[in-house]
Amino acid sequence: METMQQIYDLIILGGGCAGLTAGIYAGRAKMRTVILENKQAGGQAATTDEIANYPGFSSIAGPELADRMLEQARSFGAEYITCDVQSVRLTGEIKEVATATGVYRSRAIILATGANPKKLGFEGEDEFRGRGVGYCATCDGFFFEDKDIFVIGGGYSAAEEALYLTRFGKKVTILVRKDRFRCAQSIVDKVMSHPKIEVRFNTEIEKAFGGDLLQGAVFKNNKTGETTEYRVSEQDGTFGIFVFVGYEPASSLFAGQVDLDGQGYVKTGENMETGVPGVFAAGDLRPKLLRQLVTATADGAVAAVQAERYVAEQKEKYGIRDGAAGGDGAPYSSGATAGGSRAGDGSSMDVTDRTAGEISGKKSDDRTGEHLTAEIRREVAAVFEKLERDAVLICMVDDKVEKSKELAAFLKEVCSLSSHLKLEIYSVGQRPEVEEQIRLERLPAAALLDEHRNYTGVKFSGIPGGHEFNSFILAIYNLAGPGQEVGEALRSRAEKIEKQARLQIAVSLSCHFCPETVAAAQRLAILNPCIEAEMIDMGLFPELRKKYNIMSVPAVILNGGKIAFGAQNMEAILGMIEKDA
Repeated sequence: METMQQIYDLIILGGGCAGLTAGIYAGRAKMRTVILENKQAGGQAATTDEIANYPGFSSIAGPELADRMLEQARSFGAEYITCDVQSVRLTGEIKEVATATGVYRSRAIILATGANPKKLGFEGEDEFRGRGVGYCATCDGFFFEDKDIFVIGGGYSAAEEALYLTRFGKKVTILVRKDRFRCAQSIVDKVMSHPKIEVRFNTEIEKAFGGDLLQGAVFKNNKTGETTEYRVSEQDGTFGIFVFVGYEPASSLFAGQVDLDGQGYVKTGENMETGVPGVFAAGDLRPKLLRQLVTATADGAVAAVQAERYVAEQKEKYGIRDGAAGGDGAPYSSGATAGGSRAGDGSSMDVTDRTAGEISGKKSDDRTGEHLTAEIRREVAAVFEKLERDAVLICMVDDKVEKSKELAAFLKEVCSLSSHLKLEIYSVGQRPEVEEQIRLERLPAAALLDEHRNYTGVKFSGIPGGHEFNSFILAIYNLAGPGQEVGEALRSRAEKIEKQARLQIAVSLSCHFCPETVAAAQRLAILNPCIEAEMIDMGLFPELRKKYNIMSVPAVILNGGKIAFGAQNMEAILGMIEKDA
């Protein structure tokens, strides 16, 4: 694993709102700063449909606010890199963070890894995850169109997500364990007055049951002890249970290096300092009275200011001058990353982190074409300047499938941005040998061939817009450019796969977690011709939803059998393949 020669002033672990705010403040202070994040920018805010309690905005979509924060952090020189963190070393004057692409080193570090949705632990919760039980309304709400939905929880998340889910469900029932909500009265008033919402206080779920899909649940009134059973109607077939009962701190990487409380939160002082010199924590990772966006950003600002003071003292102590010759004092370049290639993990994100949700296939006044805005075209072109080899994109069109023609128009726009991209569009039946080569099963579909016209195993069934624009640009970059760095251990494991592994990744274009999984699977496909990785838009292929009983995304289907729900990285996907071999 390569170790960076440059020593950063500050590494920020986590690109949620606390981490991004820290990046803004650190960048303004002219600190050499890198933000490392393994998913999407914005954290929990990016999965929230509407934010109505952040100062300065009466209402703003969570992804839009996250994009603005990321752009602002970058404008002050902070790097943002998407990668999987494997381990950290927080002791000593130089901190180290090992990732799949290299080791990052810094004088100070801010832990801002946030928290993950907490499971409730009722009977059937694990069994029906992805088949009725979910944790992300934005990702999975559309699966429950005109069906009953139950929301479990009494805090901000439960109330806000219940309101969002009324767009899909015919009725939304909120089960609150206590006798009142634990959130602002303005939100409570909206919930209580909504015609599609019923609230049951003092109510808990005991179990969920069903066959291939969720079909029933048992609830208990914790005051009277009375139990009630819900069974889905034969017409509906299934229903949804969304769990919003809080979060668990993502602190396992730091156990034994910083002090954690009994629940796993990182202990800090008033100035976000931990007990380890040069190590700070911010956001939902630390114990606090109120876990809200505004308190996360406040934490991030304080942590960055304190980190800047710490680093300044360290440099003064050792007589280090910024801009001096040598690895430690090398002139700051926001383009440097492990392995010397910023594009290796972040260039496509320069484009896609700011385009999530914009590629909708609808015309707009600021679009230079049917799909891409002028800004997006400029940013994609900048990424494509790094392409080193040709790649061929195959698109099959059927006049009876309108979406296939829309995909062809989308691909024409993208391919016009680089001479390395060759687009071939065929009518179905025109080139049966090509259809066989790319294993065409459904339309719309696009497949990537390498410069020698070999099928890479990378395929998109659907139009890779919305958040999937991310994985689409990454697929091209990984095939025709330097590609994302892959650690030697992972690369070796991937190259040893000898049995055919067909990965189908079920996604929705509104899901913030899906692109990570698609990109990971397709990176493996590019490394090994035995692996095929196909993105499938569940919104276009409901028959697959029924075939595999999928009610949540992302879902990775291996060889038409085993299914794994939730975001998966390369290591997890490789584990699936190896276990199946």
